[in-house]
Order: sequence, then C-alpha cells, then structure tokens
Amino acid sequence: MARGRKRKPGKRYPSGKRVPAELQREALSTVIAARQRHYGVTTRQARDHRLGTALGRLAFREAIAAEQFQAGEQFAALVHYHSLARGLPLPHPRSVAGLLDREGVFGGSSPDPDPWLIDSLRRRYAEATAALDRCDREQRCGVGPKPSRLVRDVACAEEDLEWTDGKLDRLRSGLDALAELFGLVRQ
Repeated sequence: MARGRKRKPGKRYPSGKRVPAELQREALSTVIAARQRHYGVTTRQARDHRLGTALGRLAFREAIAAEQFQAGEQFAALVHYHSLARGLPLPHPRSVAGLLDREGVFGGSSPDPDPWLIDSLRRRYAEATAALDRCDREQRCGVGPKPSRLVRDVACAEEDLEWTDGKLDRLRSGLDALAELFGLVRQ
C-alpha cells in the first residue's frame, strides 16, 4: 500500500508532476469560491478581475465610473514604479519575503534604472500629486479625509474602507482629477 496522501485528480506528465493548466484551474476555482463566499456573487461575477482589488470592488458595485477606476489603477502603477525607481519602500508590499528579496537581504538586487526613466517618473508623479493637492484645496472646507488620502488608501494600499456618501464623493473627485490628468475624461 502506498504511503502518504492520495494523489489529486488531473492530467500529469510521465514523471508524475501535474500539468500547469491543472494547477491554474485548481487555483482559480479556489479564488472563485472565496469571492462567492466573501462578496455574495454568482460564479460568473466571481470571475470578474475587478473583485481582486479594493478599487475594483467599488467599480464592480458601480460606486465609481470606469474612467475613475482606470485613473486609480494608473495612479497605483505610477506610485509603484516611482517607489521602485527611487528605492523607496512600496506602499503595499505583497509579502515580507518579497520585500526582503527586493531590499537585497537574500542577495538579489536589480540594476539601477536609466536616469531619463527616473526623471520621467518623477515628473509624472509630481504632476499626479499636484493634481491631487489641487483637489484637496478645493475640498478643504468639508469634513472627513482628503481626496488624496482616500485615493492612496484605496488604490495604492488596497484598504477596504467604510464608505459614506461624503467619502465616496471625495474619492470620486480625486479620481476625476487624476482621470483628467491622464486623459481619461468622461464625456
């Protein structure tokens, strides 16, 4: 009698390893089941990629427009690449091991980026933060967190917040400012 646990069903190579498509299918089924359980959606809705992020869940519920969602994703990518190029800590490290690996603790290091790329990222980042600062100044009389803080919390740090109408309006105004900057203005 064979020792150990039973083999999982699925296609295998002659060596006995499972085919990558089977592994991917199994991982996807786990994700879909979790999304159905957590968000109360159907199997078809659970396949929507937007449910994977805090900003995407707002777009899925149609609390923000598609252009606002795209602007938030572009801002998050900009902040991520700006942080990497400048050697700054990421706003939301995916794992401690990934953070340690990136910092060179395990011997890995990346080559220095080109100076023109750093200048381009720095300029684009400065434009985006200036747009959010203008939005903050326009909303300074209101009560609650600033639009720039909400955009960073949701788009960059992936925080799920308790949403009130006031917070959603401030988030929308920040995302609208970014959408205008990135050329995604709604018609």
